[in-house]
Amino acid sequence: MARPRRNAVPSPLDTPFFGGKPRKSVPHEFVLDAIASLSPVTRPMFGCLAIYVEDKIVLILRDKPDKTADNGVWLATTEEHHESLRRDFPNMRSIQVLGKKVTGWQVLPADAPDFEQSALLACDFVIARDPRIGKVPGTRKSSKSASKKAKKPSKRSNLPKDTKGLPRRIE
Repeated sequence: MARPRRNAVPSPLDTPFFGGKPRKSVPHEFVLDAIASLSPVTRPMFGCLAIYVEDKIVLILRDKPDKTADNGVWLATTEEHHESLRRDFPNMRSIQVLGKKVTGWQVLPADAPDFEQSALLACDFVIARDPRIGKVPGTRKSSKSASKKAKKPSKRSNLPKDTKGLPRRIE
């Protein structure tokens, strides 16, 4: 005789608690499609999507509904390359969210009439390994509070020592 089947227990991943938020759509996804041959890696950054090729960050894709001024494709570059890049991208400018007049990050604004054409040209430059686009991110510095904690002597070091240098019990 067959045993009666128990009710199947739903997988914890099927429950709303573990389901998580739905993923955000990729802004300006055509950019990723254009450089797919390089096997880019993406990571969230500043509420945007950063694109890395090998060890370099090359682009950031941004499309935020509020504060739309810097929406578009951000180019990772340095100030020394701005003039030559501006010849290729006449609508390129420094991003505004950092509050500086000139930044290393330059944006191809999404509201520019030539946005898609400029973004695809930037992708061509990335594929061609143009040295003007892309930066190797620096290593993170430890915070000041972490270095202070490391230098802070322990409370036990103030105790009297025995002949072997170990703290002596005071009775």
